[in-house]
Amino acid sequence: MAVYKLPDMPYDYGALEPAMSGQILELHHSKHHAAYVKGSNDALDQLAEARDKGDYSALVGLEKTLAFNLSGHVLHSIFWNNLSPEGGDRPDGELAAAIQEHFGSFDGFAGQLSAATKSVQGSGWGVLAWEPLAQRLIVEQVYDHHGNVGQGSTPILVFDAWEHAYYLQYKNVRPDYVDRLWDLVDWADVARRFDAARAAGSPLTATP
Repeated sequence: MAVYKLPDMPYDYGALEPAMSGQILELHHSKHHAAYVKGSNDALDQLAEARDKGDYSALVGLEKTLAFNLSGHVLHSIFWNNLSPEGGDRPDGELAAAIQEHFGSFDGFAGQLSAATKSVQGSGWGVLAWEPLAQRLIVEQVYDHHGNVGQGSTPILVFDAWEHAYYLQYKNVRPDYVDRLWDLVDWADVARRFDAARAAGSPLTATP
């Protein structure tokens, strides 16, 4: 039985036009995201087979495959819900205050996240995450789906910088695509993730 399943989209494929075309969104979700879900389940099946046989000769590759596909599934699941046809503007409340505190201003934060997303070498993500040890927001530049990430940090806003996210519409001009993402951000969703991440606390201070 599959452990991971492709989530339904929270809106129609064409709902984010003109910033993101329906053709791109359909391919991105139904093909690319679906492949990460399948890859995660296949890796778990192969790990189970390795345990049954007591043969761990392929373990390193299987662990990397699982991390790659599972992280792709997680980040895409966040990405779809971070966006909305009614998105844009700026956050308010405690999220806005935290951005002001940890980045100096919303413009400073937006500039850093945009730059992180635009300058990823090859494929990757720009990520706003909650870092529980220092109890603060940080921006992370993620290579592929899982490299260069602070352990324990929780993504709350993610920008996909893989070519399949924009190439059919924006060709090789990634900066134009990233700039348009800001018009789609669902700050209510980001705020809910921010609140949940803070409530979870730090793994270093958790009690049994």
